[in-house]
Amino acid sequence: MKAAIVMGSKSDMPLAEKAGEVFKEFEVDFETHVISAHRNPKKISKFCLSAQDNYNVIIAIAGLAAHLPGVIASMTVLPVIGVPAEGGPLRGEDALLSIVQMPPGIPVACVGIGNSKNAALLAVQIMGCKDPSLLAKMKEYRKQFGDDEA
Repeated sequence: MKAAIVMGSKSDMPLAEKAGEVFKEFEVDFETHVISAHRNPKKISKFCLSAQDNYNVIIAIAGLAAHLPGVIASMTVLPVIGVPAEGGPLRGEDALLSIVQMPPGIPVACVGIGNSKNAALLAVQIMGCKDPSLLAKMKEYRKQFGDDEA
């Protein structure tokens, strides 16, 4: 199983690193990419066209207009999890609304503003649908929260 973490700019790297820590904890392979949907449309298109051959799930981190998750979702049928980055005058609320308000037929899952850790946990759960060892690790992980029945 392998995940991709894509961010719109290098300033989103701290969020990508938090997601990466989760993947390391669960022993999930991942790659990190910096690709702006606005500044590098050809590069993001190329990434999306090959994504299905390389990944099982994609985390897309973006702030402000936050088009990156939706653009990726429009070009692949893989699950896309959007992470709205905090920033700008609206402190990430604009990014949150951009990610959750997708048109019918192009779904993007979304976590809370800046919550890339939850995005990675959701990605692990999604990949766990095909890898029972990941679900077992998730059950063990959840025990720290008192969720004995997960």
